[in-house]
Formats: sequence, C-alpha cells, structure tokens
Amino acid sequence: MNITMPTLSSIEMTRTNQAHVGTAKLTSLIPGQNGENQVQNQKSFGTFESYLVNAVSEMNNQQLDVNRVQEKLITDPDSVDIHDVTTAMAKAQMSLSLAQTVIDRLITGWNELSTNR
Repeated sequence: MNITMPTLSSIEMTRTNQAHVGTAKLTSLIPGQNGENQVQNQKSFGTFESYLVNAVSEMNNQQLDVNRVQEKLITDPDSVDIHDVTTAMAKAQMSLSLAQTVIDRLITGWNELSTNR
C-alpha cells in the first residue's frame, strides 16, 4: 500500500499577523522536489538527530565516568576525594533525569500530533 504525501508547495497558509507575511514561496523538504538546498543547509547547521545522538552520548559518558570513579574509590580510596564521587553521581543523575524528561515530552508531543489535536 503506497501513500503519497502532499508537497508543501500545494498548501495555502493564512497569515493572521502582518509581521509573519513573507514573500518567499513554501517549498518541499523532500529531496528531489525543490527542497534539496534547504535539506543540505539544515545538515550544515546540524539535525535534530545529531543533537539527540550527541546528548545521549554525553549522558552515557557521564554514567561511565561515575563507574570509573566508583571503581577507583573501591580499589584506591586515598586517590579519590569523596566529593568528586558525589559530584559525578549528581551530574550523571541530572543528565539521566533530563534525558527522561525529553523522551517523555517527545512521546507526549508525538501522541498529540498523531491524534490531531
């Protein structure tokens, strides 16, 4: 079953604020349909996917840092300050909590879009 998506160039927009009136024509973001330049420009600024992957990678690195500091605390307690362990654990917990919040909001937003509210 093939579903075709309408292109943005066929959508008429009603602008209610005079500041939002522009002269540029809406173009499609689907490659091969007058939107290739916009898609390439988006990639040069970074995509949402790249930001998300970088954030998850950073969160993972913080979790791994906590594990390393905890192992070092167990094997050589004199070389590690307990405050460093506590700080690393707090940073890792905060980044994990932020990631969970972002995921929850993304899912909520997707559910709202899919039910056409």
